[in-house]
Amino acid sequence: MPNSLSDKILAIPAKLMVEFRFFLSQPHNMRVLLITNMLYALVLPVVEIFMAAYIMRYFADTSYVAIFQVAMYTGIIITSLTNGFLLKSFKVAHLYSFGILLSGISMVAMMFVQDIKLPGLIISGTMIGAASGFFWTNRYLMALNTTQDENRNYFFGLESFFFTVSNIGIPLLIGALLVSIDGTHLFGLDFSIYSGYRIVTLIVFLVTILACVSLARGKFENPVQKDFLYFRFDKLWNKQIVLAALKGLVQGFLVTAPAMLIMKYVGKEGSLSLIQGISGGLTAILIYLLGRFAKPKHRILIFGVGISLFLFGTIYNGMELSMIGVMVFVLCKVFFQPLHDLAYYPIMMKVIDVVSAHENRNKYAYILNHEFGLYAGRVIGLGLFIFLALYVSETFALRYSLMIVAAIQMLSIPLAKNIMKNSYLAEK
Repeated sequence: MPNSLSDKILAIPAKLMVEFRFFLSQPHNMRVLLITNMLYALVLPVVEIFMAAYIMRYFADTSYVAIFQVAMYTGIIITSLTNGFLLKSFKVAHLYSFGILLSGISMVAMMFVQDIKLPGLIISGTMIGAASGFFWTNRYLMALNTTQDENRNYFFGLESFFFTVSNIGIPLLIGALLVSIDGTHLFGLDFSIYSGYRIVTLIVFLVTILACVSLARGKFENPVQKDFLYFRFDKLWNKQIVLAALKGLVQGFLVTAPAMLIMKYVGKEGSLSLIQGISGGLTAILIYLLGRFAKPKHRILIFGVGISLFLFGTIYNGMELSMIGVMVFVLCKVFFQPLHDLAYYPIMMKVIDVVSAHENRNKYAYILNHEFGLYAGRVIGLGLFIFLALYVSETFALRYSLMIVAAIQMLSIPLAKNIMKNSYLAEK
C-alpha cells in the first residue's frame, strides 16, 4: 500500500525539515526572539503553576495565592512604567534580559527564606511581578518591531507551541522530582519536598542565564520617539483596552485556579503534572498548525472557539466540583489559553500599528497603557475571588467566580470582531 502507516512515519522527518526551513526563512531577529522565548518557556510553568502550589502548600489557604497574584500584578505595573523611562537610556534587549534574570533571582530569594510571612509573600510577589513587567513589555515591543501582520500568526503559534510543550514536560519532570525527593536521604542530608522546590528554582535560574545569552545574538531597536506617557487615546485603542481588561479578568484565574483546584480536589503536585501532561500534547500540535496555516481573517473564529471552550469548562466545574469536574476544567483551560493568545496578540499588535501611525506616538505608549488595562481586569477578577472566599466560602469562590468571569469574557468575541474590522478599515 503506497499510503501505509510505515510510509507516513518515514515521511515525518522530511515534513519536519520543511517546517525547519520555513522557520529559517523568517527574519533573523524574529528567530532569535523565538529561541529566547523558547528557553524562557521552560521557566514560565514554574512561575505560573508551582509557585501557586508552593504557596498553597506552605499557607494551606487559597486566599494567600490570590494575594500573591495581586502583588505580582502590581509589580508588573510598577516596572512597566519604569521601563518606559529606562528605554531612553538602555537597550530594549538589555532590559528584557534583566527581566529574565530578575525572575530567577526573585524565585531563589523566596524559596530560600526559611519562615515566610504575609509581608514577605507580598514583597516576593511584587519582585516576581517586577521581573515579569520587564519581560512582557519588552517582549511585546520586540515582537512588534520584528514581525508583520502576515507572519504574526506564525510567530505566536510557534511561541504558544513552545509554551504548551513546556507546560506538558516541565510539570511532569518537576512533579516526578518533588515526589521522588521527599523523605530521601542523600550525601548525609535529609531532603524534603521544600528541598525539591529549591533545586528546581536553582535550575530555573541557570535557564534564565541561557536565555539572556541567546538574546544577545539579535539586534533590536529602541523606539525613536521618547515620550510614552499619555492619557487620551484614539477611540479604536480605547476599545482595545476594554478587550485587555476582559482578558485580564480571567487571566489571574488561569495562573492560580488550576493549582488551587487540583491541590484541593484531585491530589498533590504529581497529579497536577499528570493532568497538564495528558491535555497538552494535542493542543501543542493544534496551535502550531493554526499558527502556520491560519490567515488573519481566521483570528476571530479561533478567538471565539477558545473562549467558548473555557466557558464550558467553568460551567462543568461549577456543576461538578470534584476530581472529574476539575479535570474537565483543566482540559478546557489548556485548550483555551493558547487559542485565545494566538488570536488576541496579533489583533492587539495590528491596532498598535494603526493607531501609533495615526497619532504619531511611541509604540511603547500603547504597550504600557495595555498593561494598565490588563491590571484593571486582573485586580477586579482576583478581588471578586478574595471577596467570595472571605465573605461566603472558599468552595463557593472556586465554584462560581470562574463561571462569572467566563460568562463576562464572552463579550470579548463581538468586541474583538469590531476592533479587527475597524483596524483594517483605518489602515486603508
